[in-house]
Amino acid sequence: MTAGSGVLLVLLTLSGALRAHSEDLTARETCKAGFSEEDYTALISQNILEGEKLLKVKFSSCLGTKGTQYETNSMDFKVGADGTVFATRELRVPSEQVAFTVTAWDRQTAERWDAVVRLLVAQTSSPHSGYKPQKGRKDAVLEPSPPPKDTLLPWPQRQNPSGLRRQKRDWVIPPINVPENSRGPFPQQLVRIRSDKDNDIPIRYSITGVGADQPPMEVFSIDSMSGRMYVTRPMDREERASYHLRAHAVDMNGNKVENPIDLYIYVIDMNDNRPEFLNQVYNGSVDEGSKPGTYVMTVTANDADDSTTANGMVRYRIVTQTPQSPSQNMFTINSETGDIVTVAAGLDREKVQQYTVIVQATDMEGNLNYGLSNTATAIITVTDVNDNPPEFTTSTFAGEVPENRVETVVANLTVMDRDQPHSPNWNAVYRIISGDPSGHFSVRTDPVTNEGMVTVVKAVDYELNRAFMLTVMVSNQAPLASGIQMSFQSTAGVTISVVDVNEAPYFPSNHKLIRLEEGVPTGTVLTTFSAVDPDRFMQQAVRYSKLSDPANWLHINATNGQVTTAAVLDRESLYIKNNVYEATFLAADNGIPPASGTGTLQIYLIDINDNAPELLPKEAQICERPNLNTINITAADADVDPNIGPYVFELPFVPAAVRKNWTITRLNGDYAQLSLRILYLEAGMYDVPIIVTDSGNPPLTNTSVIKVKVCPCDDNGDCTTIGAVAAAGLGTGAIVAILICILILLTMVLLFVVWMKRREKERHTKQLLIDPEDDVRDNILKYDEEGGGEEDQDYDLSQLQQPEAMEHVLSKAPGVRRVDERPVGAEPQYPARPVVPHPGDIGDFINEGLRAADNDPTAPPYDSLLVFDYEGSGSTAGSVSSLNSSSSGDQDYDYLNDWGPRFKKLADMYGGGDED
Repeated sequence: MTAGSGVLLVLLTLSGALRAHSEDLTARETCKAGFSEEDYTALISQNILEGEKLLKVKFSSCLGTKGTQYETNSMDFKVGADGTVFATRELRVPSEQVAFTVTAWDRQTAERWDAVVRLLVAQTSSPHSGYKPQKGRKDAVLEPSPPPKDTLLPWPQRQNPSGLRRQKRDWVIPPINVPENSRGPFPQQLVRIRSDKDNDIPIRYSITGVGADQPPMEVFSIDSMSGRMYVTRPMDREERASYHLRAHAVDMNGNKVENPIDLYIYVIDMNDNRPEFLNQVYNGSVDEGSKPGTYVMTVTANDADDSTTANGMVRYRIVTQTPQSPSQNMFTINSETGDIVTVAAGLDREKVQQYTVIVQATDMEGNLNYGLSNTATAIITVTDVNDNPPEFTTSTFAGEVPENRVETVVANLTVMDRDQPHSPNWNAVYRIISGDPSGHFSVRTDPVTNEGMVTVVKAVDYELNRAFMLTVMVSNQAPLASGIQMSFQSTAGVTISVVDVNEAPYFPSNHKLIRLEEGVPTGTVLTTFSAVDPDRFMQQAVRYSKLSDPANWLHINATNGQVTTAAVLDRESLYIKNNVYEATFLAADNGIPPASGTGTLQIYLIDINDNAPELLPKEAQICERPNLNTINITAADADVDPNIGPYVFELPFVPAAVRKNWTITRLNGDYAQLSLRILYLEAGMYDVPIIVTDSGNPPLTNTSVIKVKVCPCDDNGDCTTIGAVAAAGLGTGAIVAILICILILLTMVLLFVVWMKRREKERHTKQLLIDPEDDVRDNILKYDEEGGGEEDQDYDLSQLQQPEAMEHVLSKAPGVRRVDERPVGAEPQYPARPVVPHPGDIGDFINEGLRAADNDPTAPPYDSLLVFDYEGSGSTAGSVSSLNSSSSGDQDYDYLNDWGPRFKKLADMYGGGDED
């Protein structure tokens, strides 16, 4: 593009923008609100779906569509906010057209404008018009007629802008019919549209709508220059039955030269779909014995073709019936609705339980020559009715039952019923109609076998009834069908024999209650507790024994049941509950097998005054001065009324100090108050005896002692701390003595601690020659332990060598230090020895030890064990565990000469027999 052309394009663009703006201003100045037309017309089909869009009205309020609302005077059609007219429900238009008014009103100005909408019903051609069936086929395929010729569709003249207010209506274009399943060739021309202005200027044509530029795309096309519209492929009415397109005409610059024209295209139906049943198998039922005309079931088939034409009109018929009994035509079907009903009598479930019926559905109104067909199976079940009463297999039944046995089946009653098993028409119900006035038996139904089980529900007594003759009737759970009578065999007799068994004796007055006073003497006859044997036809003896006697107070006579006391009965015993003592006795007969029964004897013991009252409480506390507080006292008595309160409380006369110091004031029949009589009583513990007497006949008296703690009290009447101690039995002098003793004890402890500290200090300044841990002078020495010899001891012989480094002990004064003392400082575990040993080391070591021991002022004045060191393990020498001083007695040391050069000095010192 050149620079000049670029400038030209910009100028054209600016010119166009200015012109558009100028036109917009002119339009606003000349705008007048109202519908674009006063009368709108559109083609519709006779059947309208809910929500289907029909046409669109245009309204201008000069301010846009905002604030504009639409209304109609029809309940079947509404107008959307964008002016689209749609159906509010599915309906069928009965006439050729429908007219109603659309009103637009402005909410701001409240102005209203009206327009008329007319909907014209499109007249479709006959289903067979334009088609002819092919020869040689049973199912005809309709061929479409030749394509239509070119058609000129002139647009109406546009409104003259010179001031005409009424606009001329557009042409109504007849609908275009297109047969479905056309064989082409494609594209196939449908119609040609032209504008009368195409003679003056070139015009381009286009179409919009579903099937053109909306899915499904490109079903229809148009030659933009010639205006010829084509269908590009075969149509399927079942996929879409109609199309609504709009044709547009513009010039070469894209400017609209005509208003759009509505094009309605209808797809003509062909019979290309067979009827389809909703189910391949239908299940229905009918009662046996039903009358002709009884409804059975309904089968339904749908055809996708147009139901308003013969292509979609389905008819039904029955093809076959299996079995063909009792008639080959037991059922018929309504050809239009598919309802199956009975047509003949004689349905009997006991003979035929199920029928299979093949039903055929054919379109083309049932024309077998041209219509398409399909089949389905109808299974008809003959349901049972109670037309067969139950009957007993025999007229009499028998059984037997032991007496006193319940929930026992004594007889099984069998019946026969030809109705459907395990249904109310077959389930048997049994009822005893005579022979059991007391209700000893019932007949239950076995749910599996339908038998009647005669069951004992109330125990029978052989002594009263030895046999029963029952009459039983059987019926069904469901009532018999109309006209069916009960059979004579629905009643049977049942004979039941009662078997005598040994029954247990029983006590006629079980839980027998007797009343007597407690304390009756041993051997007293209380009552006769006897049992009765119900076996009147058996000669049996009854013997009695105790089963439960918790306190072992009773004895029963084994033959006659006489009960006597074996001990004194005490009402206050732990075995008494609510004044009643219970014992259980056993009565057993000598039958085969023996039977036994139990009975309970209850003894109600009447209270006597045999328990003296006890004073409560046992301990109390009171202030040493009167009028501060008192002690409430009462009494407890194990007896019951009238042998308990009111009680009498009094102080004894002996000792005299009791009445002198104390006084009792009566509060009521059960309580009294104990208080001080004198003004002051020294603190301490006092035993105050009190005499308590109950109200029994005769009354019982008991003297009880209450321990009273007398103590000093504060203003609130509570004992002080010192007072509590004093009240424990210690006087003031005793308390002072205790405090002095505690002070002396603390002083002694302090002196002992000071002495121990001083002794420890002296021990550190003047250490003992022997390590305190090794000092054994004041220890117990055990000599009776021989041990295992020196072989079991690990001795360090290096300790017998004279230490070469003695600096750590030079601080001691001469004559005091002992060379056998263990060094205080650290020393090596294995001291180094000289390479050439000095023969005199051992002798000098021993001499120094003796001299130090003799001159040690801290040594005791007697010989003691001096520990030098150990010889070590493995030595063949004897034990040198102790050496005496030079004052020791004579001893032979000649054997030292045999020990080698290391012991030569010892041999010289001691072997000669003279001491050095």
